[in-house]
Amino acid sequence: MNATLPEIAVDAARVVAELKKLATFSAEAEVPAGLPEPTTAVSRVVFTEPDLAMRAWFTGLCEEAGLTVRVDPMGNTFARWGDPAASGAVGTGSHNDAIPHSGMYDGTVGVLGGLEAIRALQRAGFVPVRPIELVMFTSEEPTRFGLGCSGSRVMTGAMEAAEVAALTDPEGRSFDDVRRAAGFSGDLADARLAPDHFHAFVELHTEQGPLLEREGLDIGIVTAIAAPLAAEFEVLGAGGHAGAVLMPDRHDALCAAAEMVLAIEAAAKSSGAVDTVTTVGEFTPHPGHGNSIANRVRFTLDLRDTDGDRRDAAWAKIRDGIDAICARRGVTATHRVLNADPPAACYPLVVDAVADAAAGLTTKRTISRAYHDSLFMARVCPTGMIFIPCRGGVSHRPDEFASESAIGHGVLVLARTLARLATST
Repeated sequence: MNATLPEIAVDAARVVAELKKLATFSAEAEVPAGLPEPTTAVSRVVFTEPDLAMRAWFTGLCEEAGLTVRVDPMGNTFARWGDPAASGAVGTGSHNDAIPHSGMYDGTVGVLGGLEAIRALQRAGFVPVRPIELVMFTSEEPTRFGLGCSGSRVMTGAMEAAEVAALTDPEGRSFDDVRRAAGFSGDLADARLAPDHFHAFVELHTEQGPLLEREGLDIGIVTAIAAPLAAEFEVLGAGGHAGAVLMPDRHDALCAAAEMVLAIEAAAKSSGAVDTVTTVGEFTPHPGHGNSIANRVRFTLDLRDTDGDRRDAAWAKIRDGIDAICARRGVTATHRVLNADPPAACYPLVVDAVADAAAGLTTKRTISRAYHDSLFMARVCPTGMIFIPCRGGVSHRPDEFASESAIGHGVLVLARTLARLATST
């Protein structure tokens, strides 16, 4: 492939400078102490002021590059190089929203790196046969509305627009009300893509794991994306005075819920595969006083696996374990499944294009244990991902970091991949 392409030169320093600028669009100004280099903690939640300011800045960058920009009713932003009306575009992109107190590389490398890949192809004199379209997805993170990848879910038909519209934030405001107040109008259902909109899609991302760095490799060629299941639990027991209720008489919701958390951990560890992972990231007792027995606890579950059947078996084991704890401790537990998505296999057309594009670099085929918008894009077109190493495998923390050289390698591989896909039939 490379022999048929002009020489492509990537400006990695420019991408890093733009990533640093992007990090200033944040609700936080804190610079956490003790990090390897000064790093600002980033908080950029969807439809907040920092998010809207970032969008205006990003649109300006795309227009500077001569791209045609459009925004759908979800707020998904498309920047196209080529005929705006043509079908069968080659897509790339990721997300620019950030969970509170996180870093500056998650998702953003795929957005700004995607823009630089297009600029590099333009500078090289490449003329795509198919349009190349950069996508900045809305609300990949579940921070505000409790659901990850809402933009790509609606875009691909993985979730009905009405379901997303009814989601509420911690203040009780619906997704539909919030996005309209932020200036995004129109029917959310109109965000769904036409079946032939994309010919293929490829996402550049930091690995969010330690394997590439540990093995001294440049590029991860992703072959599969894990299946997530998210649920909320509520445990009801009997409250009371911390001194007056004797231990034999207690139905402590917090103690029961704590045992449930350990049962959840055990279900993952006993699945037979290291790819089964469980996380309880939120745990809230009520009334939450030091001298009062908890009568209610709410907690969340994040369960993931690259094998859907194995994930579902773990989920069944978790439910059975919780039922047994309830019976033994005299409490009740209810749950609500927020999402249970199937895993995705990356398409050979895209995987092979990435492998060819990475010629001359050190690579390995790998899986994505985190899920991304590509999980849903795989429902509508051939999809793949490119990973670059990140220091220590750290992500969702202020000290997440990808080097300029790693970013440069990733953008170069992305540019070559886009070029191949944009000339394929």
